[in-house]
Amino acid sequence: MNGKVYLVGSGPGGEGLLTQRARVVIDAADVVLFDQLPGEEILASLPTRAEKIDCGKYGGNHTLEQNEIEALIIDRAKKGMNVVRLKGGDPFLFGRGGEELEAVRSAGIPVAMVPGVSSALAVPASVGIPLTHRKYASQVTILTGNEDPGKAEPALDWQLLAKSRGTIVILMGVANLGKIAEALIRNGKSDSTMVAIIERGLRKDRRVTTGTLATIGAAARKKGVKPPAVIVIGDVVKLYNPIEPDLVPAEGEWI
Repeated sequence: MNGKVYLVGSGPGGEGLLTQRARVVIDAADVVLFDQLPGEEILASLPTRAEKIDCGKYGGNHTLEQNEIEALIIDRAKKGMNVVRLKGGDPFLFGRGGEELEAVRSAGIPVAMVPGVSSALAVPASVGIPLTHRKYASQVTILTGNEDPGKAEPALDWQLLAKSRGTIVILMGVANLGKIAEALIRNGKSDSTMVAIIERGLRKDRRVTTGTLATIGAAARKKGVKPPAVIVIGDVVKLYNPIEPDLVPAEGEWI
């Protein structure tokens, strides 16, 4: 008989925001296919008896291609194993979870989803940036920064995005940050619009870089900003206060 596949979101980093359901499913897994985004703390907690398969992307180098990952998931499930596909954040928010769901369903294998806390929501909150605020923003747009805004037929409507008076959150956008800022300004967004880049999520070595659309590209280059990072664009960034206590608890600290 086939096993079962679980598409599991691990949250934005560390076990503190890993859901109880995710913990139960991971601990019962026969095999875990993971990438690097869950972070060292969660990866170190994977069950010792489980087969562990690294599917991560390191410096642009894919350990496994997407079709290979899907084939491994299906192969192990057909051998009767309970399979966990472990992803950072939430599997269905730019995590290719939808593609894996389709592949597993097409193979006639039972599949269940375990949602995760998305870094798009948790990381800005962890540094005191609310994505909505009655004074500053009544809508939020979350988009991938992987797409080059300068390509001939972009999937994203930069003219529409530039007109938005809400908050824009960009995941996987470090490499194209300068082009993104230029595209928004070129399509009418004020170059004085505030921007924050939050590197390394809820990890101890987290770092925040702020600026405007006009200055953020140069600021990011000067500081050597690297992924993983969440980019927040909009007036809510004005609420960031770098002198507030770090909201990431020290080891062993609960409050």
